[in-house]
Amino acid sequence: MKAIGFKENLDIENKNALQDIEMPNPEAKGRDLLVEVKAISVNPVDYKIRKNRTPENDEWEIIGWDAAGIVKEVGEEVSLFKVGDEVWYAGELKRQGSNAQFQLVDERIVGKKPTSLSFADAAALPLTSLTAWEMLFDRVQVDKEDANKSILIVGAAGGVGSIMVQLAKKLTQLKVIGTASREVTKNWLRELGADVVIDHSNKLSEEFKKEELPEADYVIGINATGEHFEEIVKVINPQGKFGFIDDPKVINATSFKPKSVSIHYELMFTRSLFQTPDMIEQHHILNKVSELVDDGSLKTTKGKHFGTITAENLRKAHQLLESGKAKGKIVLEGF
Repeated sequence: MKAIGFKENLDIENKNALQDIEMPNPEAKGRDLLVEVKAISVNPVDYKIRKNRTPENDEWEIIGWDAAGIVKEVGEEVSLFKVGDEVWYAGELKRQGSNAQFQLVDERIVGKKPTSLSFADAAALPLTSLTAWEMLFDRVQVDKEDANKSILIVGAAGGVGSIMVQLAKKLTQLKVIGTASREVTKNWLRELGADVVIDHSNKLSEEFKKEELPEADYVIGINATGEHFEEIVKVINPQGKFGFIDDPKVINATSFKPKSVSIHYELMFTRSLFQTPDMIEQHHILNKVSELVDDGSLKTTKGKHFGTITAENLRKAHQLLESGKAKGKIVLEGF
């Protein structure tokens, strides 16, 4: 099968940072599906792993954690899918990724692809939908019914933020406040349903004052959490809940003590990484998101289509992501 891999941790400008390669086709066993990958999208985790995970024994490392495709084989223990099913998923952190023509993935973290979306549009959603859903409903456990409460999503125009805005608007009564710094991303958030959009290049507390906003009951940090942390402390409500998904070097958690704020970390890979008893929840979440897409409640967060799945095009995708200027998700389709 065709695949894109690397053997060294190189800057993305280096043509060897990601290379076109040939690998043997995997074989489905146990609860695994063998999926023919039709489309993928790229996430910050891709370039973080590319930069920091060193392949062992001079082997190729194949990354990628978002895909939509067709089931080609099923393992002997599979009960949720059959050959020919169209599926979508984010995969597992420690297994071969989706930057390949074929991929093995545990059926418990796979969902049925929305019938209303193309493979490319569908591939934009799995990882970000799982991350956003788990943060909202499993980690900070937002109050869905209280219309007097609000949520602030810092860095809301990226992949996770853009689906989190939609989920919060469609499934809760919360007032949704999103942050962005460019007009194109501010308008994008308004299109997705954000009630208020503020500029995170200014101090959050000053933006809250300008918009006459009360302190937020929930604050979610999507990116640059460390840079915004002091302002987050100011704008979160006493006894509020703070969640984040990025990797700030340091946050002064004791700053939250006067307000008794609880802190929540979200990593979408936790369930598969530790084979938790509730691992199948990701199957259920993806199916729920698929239904919401098909009934028109959610729309794809695809931002740019970078063409076929090649090393050259993936390098361009990584480069844009690393620049921090991506809007929505970058997708690639076909080999």
